[in-house]
Amino acid sequence: MTGIEARDADLKKELDATLQARRELGEEYESALVDSFLEKVDQRIDGAVERRMRRLLAEQQMQIARGSRSPKPTDSWGERFGFGIVSMVLAIPLSAIGGAVGHLPGLIVTWVGIVGVNTVQAARTTPGLFGRLRHRSDPSSRDDAWEE
Repeated sequence: MTGIEARDADLKKELDATLQARRELGEEYESALVDSFLEKVDQRIDGAVERRMRRLLAEQQMQIARGSRSPKPTDSWGERFGFGIVSMVLAIPLSAIGGAVGHLPGLIVTWVGIVGVNTVQAARTTPGLFGRLRHRSDPSSRDDAWEE
């Protein structure tokens, strides 16, 4: 079992335990159980993002140390595709939770969040998309930088 499969199994166990606790405790504890489960998911996501950011920062520092004028983009099509797949996989349980807790409004809020996260990711990784908003402090990203 790889690290990813082990984490998925742990998350599935957490979800199963949350659902079992909900059955045993009843609807009055549903909100607290869902909040607890979502906090665990948030912690898992935060940890993964932190590890990735550390890795990207280390890669950029290595490129700069090797004399590269500006770090090359590290986002590839595969990473963007992987982010989309992970987003859709997480959308299934989040939609179920949002729909169960808040019915249609909960489902709408869930999908607004999913679309928002994917939009930010697309803007961050796609050259030209919201280009004026990306790397505003980086002088090499100005529209007129090629004219110099």
